[in-house]
Amino acid sequence: MHSFDVIVLGGGNAGLCAALAARETGARVALVERAPEEQKGGNSAHTGGAFRVAYRGNDDLRVLMPDLLDSELETSDFGSYSEDDFFGELAAMSQYRADPEVLDTVVTQSLDTLRWMTTKGVRFMPIYGRQAFKVDGKYKFWGGLTVEVSGGGLGLVEALSNRAQREGVEVFYGARAKRLNRCGDGRWQVLAADGEVFAAPAVIVATGGFHANLRWRAQYLGPGWDLAKVRGSRFNTGDGIQMALDIGAAAHGNWSGCHAVFYDLNAPAMGDIDLLNMQKNYFHLGVVVNAEGRRFVDEGEDFRNYTYSGMGEKVLRQPGGVAWQIFDQHSESLLPDEYRVRQATRIQADSLEELAGKLEGVNTRALLQTLEEYNAAVRSDIPFNPAIRDGRCTEGLALPKSNWANPLIKPPFVAYAVTCGITFTFGGLQVDSQAQVLDEQGQPIDGLYAAGELVGNLYYVKYAGGAGLTSGSVLGRLAGAGAAARSDEWQRA
Repeated sequence: MHSFDVIVLGGGNAGLCAALAARETGARVALVERAPEEQKGGNSAHTGGAFRVAYRGNDDLRVLMPDLLDSELETSDFGSYSEDDFFGELAAMSQYRADPEVLDTVVTQSLDTLRWMTTKGVRFMPIYGRQAFKVDGKYKFWGGLTVEVSGGGLGLVEALSNRAQREGVEVFYGARAKRLNRCGDGRWQVLAADGEVFAAPAVIVATGGFHANLRWRAQYLGPGWDLAKVRGSRFNTGDGIQMALDIGAAAHGNWSGCHAVFYDLNAPAMGDIDLLNMQKNYFHLGVVVNAEGRRFVDEGEDFRNYTYSGMGEKVLRQPGGVAWQIFDQHSESLLPDEYRVRQATRIQADSLEELAGKLEGVNTRALLQTLEEYNAAVRSDIPFNPAIRDGRCTEGLALPKSNWANPLIKPPFVAYAVTCGITFTFGGLQVDSQAQVLDEQGQPIDGLYAAGELVGNLYYVKYAGGAGLTSGSVLGRLAGAGAAARSDEWQRA
């Protein structure tokens, strides 16, 4: 049996932050990770590395990005993103179901937690490529997202993993935790599938949601979700959730909800760490149609990082679970790198008629009628500005486009075939503001903590881009500190 002060289950961003926070108190920490080392990092490794953080202006950002140049500040409008804005947006997007105390903790500790992460080797930088447009000579950031990790999700995982190794966290790769028991001496015992046994006074569960569990997806998300492609880690199958439920933790949150996006039709069925950037999230700059040639979403309802996480569900409901994003030269130059990966299902033509004929399985006549009606409905008298909610809309359509509406009239025209890619599930365990797991009576389970995507307190219905990594880091850090303190209490008892 391997004895430690703190055991962390899961080696993504939340688990690594938890392990580092516990280790810096002097605790002996084991990190038990199901994946082999070459596929480490959980869902965090599959992300773009964006963090949503509350900041008052350039001075706060310089704390996170000390190598930010004066010339970058002069040519960039970073604005500010207050704690009230952060809290208010996430609360509203959850339809006010999010736990206000846990959400407040995430928001108010976001800046300090990211500052702490810089001491652990994480390097932050502005998201110029995905969250800024140049308007009147300045890069204007939009949608509450300004900061990402250098190297994206892979860079985040590499930085934290290297620091964990350097600081003495003992990592066990390829170890699938399957059961959690309470020992007679009050410690927790973790049993792994390969027969290994770990024991510690405190355990932190950070094993992600159940998006890669086909059976649970069909059971909890509903019919058709077993057909969705998996955008994230193949190892997030709900193991940690089930272990905690088995010892009395409360199921909590939006178990029928998930984060799912427009995902390239050519993407593999399971997330591949060697084939990232297959999402197609800049639909708000174009038009999206289904196989019947009809639009089925208001592409410009809001900034894409407030609406993108619901697009997977919408396309899954379309005939064949397939759609096409269509752009002309008004907007193609504004599309980020995810539209330029070699594997993208990209179709180009010099006319809309030619393009419609190349889209396999689409009702050509209906599509051309849809595009004709759309083009005629665009309010071209309203200036186009991709950095703000510009109000450039359509008029007279049953399904409007509320912002960023450009007529498709400037060839060549391009289309990208997309389907549903699920990123993570919303339901999971209930925690308090100190990341302690609660039982069905709402009481903390002694020595049990949770962080990351299996926390069910935060996301309902919608998700704001960048919130997941931030909440994982904040709650992971709190869980690590709390678990180390609980272990110290146990040893002194």
